[in-house]
Amino acid sequence: MHFDGILFFPVTPFTDAGAVAEDALAEHVAAGLAHRPGGVFAACGTGEIHALSGAEHARVVRVAVETAAGRAPVIAGAGGSVATAVEQAAAARDAGADGVLLLPPYLVNAPQRGLVDYVRTVAEAVPIPVIAYQRGTMVFTPDTAAEVAALPGVVGIKDGVGDLDRMARIVAAVRARRGPEFTFFNGLPTAELTVRAYQGVGVHLYSSAAFAFVPEIATAFYRAVREGDPLADTLLDVFYQPLVRLRDRAPGYAVSLVKAGVRLRGGAAGGVRPPFTDPTEAEVAELSAIIDAGLAAVKDLPLTAPC
Repeated sequence: MHFDGILFFPVTPFTDAGAVAEDALAEHVAAGLAHRPGGVFAACGTGEIHALSGAEHARVVRVAVETAAGRAPVIAGAGGSVATAVEQAAAARDAGADGVLLLPPYLVNAPQRGLVDYVRTVAEAVPIPVIAYQRGTMVFTPDTAAEVAALPGVVGIKDGVGDLDRMARIVAAVRARRGPEFTFFNGLPTAELTVRAYQGVGVHLYSSAAFAFVPEIATAFYRAVREGDPLADTLLDVFYQPLVRLRDRAPGYAVSLVKAGVRLRGGAAGGVRPPFTDPTEAEVAELSAIIDAGLAAVKDLPLTAPC
């Protein structure tokens, strides 16, 4: 599976009554697609997959697929218990998604053999490309990563751990077994801070939570990093570093602040579902100032990512 550009993780908007707001989701995805992301990852971490019912998950994926209409690959989240992961992967396939991002099993730790079996079970049950998400309870050794990468149907690994020594060895082990076409990407929160470090170990793709609410800033940073433009450092100073400091104030703010940012930019995102909490009014004001500083830094630049 080939991605070319920033990986867009849309939020899942909710109505005031707490239901999935499908029209708002379609508008949100369409707004992101106007900036030409490399892929749309629906009902994943930023999309609050942990808080969606099976029916809601299927609707979110369907809306994303219909809105994308082939303009970018659509990947759906799947995870939790192995049975739930299989159900979500099947729903994604039925909705027309191009693949699934397989999240870790919840609340349980397992030996490396069990992690391989978890990925294998989902990949064998549903004929759809699988990207394994390394984080939390699913962290691979280099040998295990190579074994996972060799499973039929597995096309990529997303890293949310940030252990660059481990990741360098994983990339080497997988490349030796699968060759250069296997997909890796940096999936750390606010991945822009670690883009250059990941490039150093051969991982060039990354997910961008900021793209969901400030695609102008995210695409400008993406372009600047690729071209060696000092604007990348400016944006780290005035936007990304302050955003991370705000994000780190509470667990779940990596999602809550994204939704708040969508609302500040005029989108109908609603709030987050428990156990996440929305930022305070004072924190939203801080976020607004951070957004303004980032937009000021890119105000004279083109609005879309390079092809």
